[in-house]
Amino acid sequence: MRLFRRGEQAPAVIVEAAGLQPREKVLAFAQATSAAGSPCWLLGSRFALYLVTPGEAGVRLGWESIQAADWDQEAESLTVSEVGEFGAARAGYVVSMEAPVLLLQLIRERVTASVVLQRGYLMDGKTGFKVIGRRAPSGGPIAWMHEYDVGIDPEAPEVRAAAAEALVRARADVGE
Repeated sequence: MRLFRRGEQAPAVIVEAAGLQPREKVLAFAQATSAAGSPCWLLGSRFALYLVTPGEAGVRLGWESIQAADWDQEAESLTVSEVGEFGAARAGYVVSMEAPVLLLQLIRERVTASVVLQRGYLMDGKTGFKVIGRRAPSGGPIAWMHEYDVGIDPEAPEVRAAAAEALVRARADVGE
């Protein structure tokens, strides 16, 4: 695989296949191999991460919809998982690529920038939940969610009450 330098551009055919929004531009990109072994591309813009496999429909992941993006340097693989519902399987993508430094920096910066507020609450002194508010870089309302630690039952009455109260406080803290 070839390493890309600052100032280089992703191939026009790949950018077109990604279906970027008007006036959106690619800030960083990398050529990769999907978990299925197909060549693919990752394009990062101000608003989203795009996964493009030639001949297939591209995938657009708004930065606010990415739960985690984990880089395994030894395996040279990136695992991206989407925000999901508690207890449900989360959509995820795994690609292999060589040292995508600029893309990894962009992913970290943009995902972090989408977090408006994140606050943790303990239920038993050791485990609990987080209230997280995230906003798309293009603006709009804050999307609120709870993330529960292993062993916390979000359906338990005391957890539901604490989560609801924590959400009310979080919304007040950001002026909602």
